[in-house]
Amino acid sequence: MQIFFSLLLLSIPGKAQKVGLVFSGGGAKGLAHIGVLKALEENNIPVDYITGTSMGGVVGSMYAAGFTPAEIEYIAKSTGFQNWVNGRFESDYKHYFKKKPENPSVLSLKLRIQKGLHPKLRSGLISDIPLNFALIELLSQASANAKNNFDSLFVPFRCVVSDVLSEKMIAADTGSLVEAVRGTMTVPLVYRPVKVNGKYVFDGGLYNNFPIDVMKKDFKPDFILGINVSSKTFNEYPKDIDEQLIDRFLLYMFLSKTDSTSIGRDGIYIQPDIAGYTSSNFSPVEALIRKGYDATMAEMPAIKAAISRRTNERELAQRRDEFIHKKERLQFRNLRVTGINSKQKRYVTQLFRQREKELNLHDIKDGYYRVVADESFETVYPRILRNSQNETYDFEMQVRPESNFKIDIGGFISTRPISNTYLGLQYNYLRRKSYTLGTNFYLGRFYESAQATSRIDFPASLPFFVEAEFTYNHWNYLNSSKIFISSLNSLYIEQSDRRIIFKSGIPLSHNGKFEIYSGYINTEDNYSPDNSYRSGDTFDETTFDAFTSGFSLEKNTLNRRQYATKGLSFTLNGAFYSGVENYVPGNILRDEPGFENIAEEKHHHNWFRFKVNHEQYVLSNKTYSLGYLYEGVLSNKSFFSNYKSTILSAPAFYPLQDSKSLYLESFRAHSYAAMGLKNVFSLRRNVDLRIEGYIFQPVEPFGKKNLQSTAYKGIFADRSYAATAGLVFHSPAGPIGLSFNHYDDAQKRYGIMFHIGYVLYNKRSLE
Repeated sequence: MQIFFSLLLLSIPGKAQKVGLVFSGGGAKGLAHIGVLKALEENNIPVDYITGTSMGGVVGSMYAAGFTPAEIEYIAKSTGFQNWVNGRFESDYKHYFKKKPENPSVLSLKLRIQKGLHPKLRSGLISDIPLNFALIELLSQASANAKNNFDSLFVPFRCVVSDVLSEKMIAADTGSLVEAVRGTMTVPLVYRPVKVNGKYVFDGGLYNNFPIDVMKKDFKPDFILGINVSSKTFNEYPKDIDEQLIDRFLLYMFLSKTDSTSIGRDGIYIQPDIAGYTSSNFSPVEALIRKGYDATMAEMPAIKAAISRRTNERELAQRRDEFIHKKERLQFRNLRVTGINSKQKRYVTQLFRQREKELNLHDIKDGYYRVVADESFETVYPRILRNSQNETYDFEMQVRPESNFKIDIGGFISTRPISNTYLGLQYNYLRRKSYTLGTNFYLGRFYESAQATSRIDFPASLPFFVEAEFTYNHWNYLNSSKIFISSLNSLYIEQSDRRIIFKSGIPLSHNGKFEIYSGYINTEDNYSPDNSYRSGDTFDETTFDAFTSGFSLEKNTLNRRQYATKGLSFTLNGAFYSGVENYVPGNILRDEPGFENIAEEKHHHNWFRFKVNHEQYVLSNKTYSLGYLYEGVLSNKSFFSNYKSTILSAPAFYPLQDSKSLYLESFRAHSYAAMGLKNVFSLRRNVDLRIEGYIFQPVEPFGKKNLQSTAYKGIFADRSYAATAGLVFHSPAGPIGLSFNHYDDAQKRYGIMFHIGYVLYNKRSLE
């Protein structure tokens, strides 16, 4: 009888063993979860359920959405992923048309006028714009295929988020998978909070960083694999508090403690050895994935002993393929805009430029990035809304207008006496058009400037803007070249210029724009004609008042304001100048023969000038970037009254970071060609070694004749060289650079320059 019952039990099919996978949070260290998935699939270990928090929720959601471990690894290693987590835009979606001129600001303070001035700093340390749409591209189709039911994903999934208002954990199981994942990675002080199923949420690790309890409650698996990449304790008390440690404290103070005993007997706890890796550094992707893989493989004998069931590779691939190719139709019928008034909504919808009745995801992305490029908005959060009655979709943008006032603060510090401070003020007013008033000020011993602008943006079928600009610049070379610069002679030059320009522009593709302009310029140069000065001397003075008109075609995808390592910048402009030069001689040459023949002069000048500048990095990887720059100027400008005034008014080539702070006669000509190579070696994260060399070839170099007349030396008679070698650290306060610079100039300039911040200036009137 006993034998009969034993045979009967053996003949009854056993219950299939269900396996749950729990991924903890831990910031960048959560990339180790990808290695766990690789090891499990390679050994045919089934994964029937997933729960995840923070980065564990991101990796888990991608697997639940049907991505293979290899595909997830490929995405994590991509440049796009690094852009998302660091808040950088893809170059094709920067919309350069809306971008304001570069300036040396490093801090912004925003003020909103309501019943007074309410100052606030930016609420997020990292821009979430690229991340928001990346999640839509990765997960929206899977969410549609599952009809927003997380149990119907390729692998049933729970995404843990934190409702900070009620101080409760929420295990999201329905709704938009995109929003749930965006919510679970909303680290306080880093990303803005978002709504998940009607509630504002933050990182799930606030209340549950290791959701074993969610796995047990919602799925009741037979066996649990728990992978923890987060720890709130340190084995040794630190001797020094550095930036990385502070970074860890800021993150860990928000996370709930991970309890390794919560798995119970029917489970295995895995903790990869990721000591030395930080939660905010997403660069060592391969190393972190390897750590997760190695830790799982070390436990694989125990995993195989505990889990008898195996997956079939072919069946798994077929089931994944069936889910992915359900292809719930993801077309968008309606565009919704919330959070702003009716006039502002009209501006947004015109800017979005919906031409078709139904839009696909590519159309949505193009319109979305066109809107977020506009500085009139502080937040533009994208949402996909499913209409369950007719199973169609709408695209919604939750818009928050930019604060009325923005204050930018910056500048740079240098070992040379060219340091300055920067203050920028901007006022925005948005209705059916976008109005922007701006002003900025530079203050320093070498350079002073004030600029005021007024711009109106029209969101037509072909967007365009009109702008008025006033700029005043003052350059004092008397004090600019005393420290770490070798010079045979002192410089006695003081320049100022003013311009009032009216311009209009239209976009050219995503990264370009075309402008036309017209206006008035005035330049005033005071100088010593022979680089000498004695007490009682008066400088020569040359002024030039002119009308100017021209055009500019620009394209820019460079990844940095200064010291770029990838992308390109192209500028083509043409200008016409018509004006009067007035020359008043000083008395510095009074002891020279022929001085009695020098008198005041007045001349009318007309000339055209065409200039092309192209900088591009043709090779760029993690360790090395190779770039080139070429520049050419073609002009029929005539000589001014004397040699020095001709040089000062001539087009100049500025190859190095400090070139605009130097008076270099050998790098000026009416027409010239110049080119150079840029070698950038990445020594470690954010630290580059740059070695650059340039050649400058004037078509007809200037020569001095008699006392101070000008003549051409002859076609291609001379050429000059410039080179630099130095280290650059890209810090939150801007670049920190130490370089050795050499110019093949009559002054024989060479020297060492150290600076902190962006060495940038307003444009000159004759540039």
